[in-house]
Amino acid sequence: MTTSNHKPYTFPEGRIDLPQGDRNAAVKYTDYALGKFIADAQRKPWFKNTVFLIVADHCASSAGKWEINIDKHHIPAIIYNLPREPQNIDRLISQIDLMPTLFGYLNWNYNTSLYGKDINRMKAGEERAFIGNYRTLGMLKENLFTQIDDRKRVKQFNVSRKEKSLSETKSQSKEFVLETIANYQTASERFRNGKMMAD
Repeated sequence: MTTSNHKPYTFPEGRIDLPQGDRNAAVKYTDYALGKFIADAQRKPWFKNTVFLIVADHCASSAGKWEINIDKHHIPAIIYNLPREPQNIDRLISQIDLMPTLFGYLNWNYNTSLYGKDINRMKAGEERAFIGNYRTLGMLKENLFTQIDDRKRVKQFNVSRKEKSLSETKSQSKEFVLETIANYQTASERFRNGKMMAD
């Protein structure tokens, strides 16, 4: 990784036609660098047996100490060079779902304790996204975002994806509150106790 969506937005000279220090230039350089990486890889003997997974962590201006802006966590993900016809998937998933989905495309059989799911095997109602920042965590499911933080506050918001807005609910879905807490709590405990490590 030779550049970032963080200041000072610097990158190697002579690659693109925009000046150092500008976010748009850093984005353009990233586009150039990814293109060059794939072009260089295509000349390697291992290219035909290699799958590339490219994903972001969040969008620009997503930082917040407590609040979470859901729209700033709508990110692209690309699984490139699979031996299949290209397809565009527009469903609600998380980064943790990418590896199980890739394993599914490769028809791998495996035992796992991953929290992610193969998107092509998700049943109706199972789609959800986990979103977090420095002190706040949450789960987006259906059109309801459940938010928890390190002050043990719980809030729920109705999400309008068309208008990209949140409105706090007057009454909470206890089922979604418990599901949100359970996912984060069990993952934290399993990580702390070394249960996430491969055998």
